[in-house]
Amino acid sequence: MFLGFQSDTGPLARLVVKHVRDAFVSEAKIDAEWRSLGYTARPDLARAIDQYDAFVAAIRQLAPEVEIDFLEADGTTTLDSLYPRDAAIATSKGMVLCNMGKPARAGEPAAEGQLFSQADIPVCGAISGAGHIEGGDVAWIDEHTLAVGRGYRTNEEGIRQLRALLGDAAEIVRVPMPHYRGPGDVFHLMSILSPIDRDLALVYSPLMVVPFREILLERGIGLVEVPDEEFDSMGCNVLAVAPRKCVMIDGNPVTRRRLEEAGCEVVAIDGSEICSKGAGGPTCLTRPILRQCEDVAGTGTARSAGTPQPAA
Repeated sequence: MFLGFQSDTGPLARLVVKHVRDAFVSEAKIDAEWRSLGYTARPDLARAIDQYDAFVAAIRQLAPEVEIDFLEADGTTTLDSLYPRDAAIATSKGMVLCNMGKPARAGEPAAEGQLFSQADIPVCGAISGAGHIEGGDVAWIDEHTLAVGRGYRTNEEGIRQLRALLGDAAEIVRVPMPHYRGPGDVFHLMSILSPIDRDLALVYSPLMVVPFREILLERGIGLVEVPDEEFDSMGCNVLAVAPRKCVMIDGNPVTRRRLEEAGCEVVAIDGSEICSKGAGGPTCLTRPILRQCEDVAGTGTARSAGTPQPAA
């Protein structure tokens, strides 16, 4: 039996990323794809590489011992493979490979699955057929509760299959998503929610349904509110590298101040090429695999999707 720590806020020990040089590959690939994928402007490859290196450095600054696995360049994925969060979900039973709601991203789960196989990271199953789910619509509220956004990228059949795969490993809270800007927009649950600590989340309440917001409050989770003027600049997309240690996009000073007032250490990165143009923030740029947790005795323990643990 596999046991693990299901979290989006525990200290990062291992994660999967794809360097922008292996996602964007070349000027020709950028020219061929950026418009059809819905990027707001053409990314500058040289600047993107510099920004990505700074992003990785920011993660290492907050988590010096983190192990990072890099996805390789391949011929089956697009520029969007820069955002590996969306292609898989980390659970105590192993990784779940997603089935992408955006057709152009269909090759990404298999590419990540190949890396998981090579790195001996267990995979417990995959969403398939008519089911669609993307990792950006999925967030752990606590180690037993998984929130899943039901929107244009994640459908009912995808949620049903995920429930069947997880069984009693987690309670799934289905979160209806608003139409907002329609099916062509990049809009996930994690566009309006970033877990920061066990008892703290960053949220954009104007696009959050009331029952889900009440669930967070009822569970004692404090909410840091993103102001209207910083939503489009992805002020709500913040990566928790450890509890209250965050990486966010520069240019969101009110959100940053509110996080710091809540006791957070914040490192801001320039995301103009790697985040803003593709509408993918720091959470999207990573697929966490292993996070630290504290066991009952209070000692630090590293657990991951599919990490074997002794029976109780």
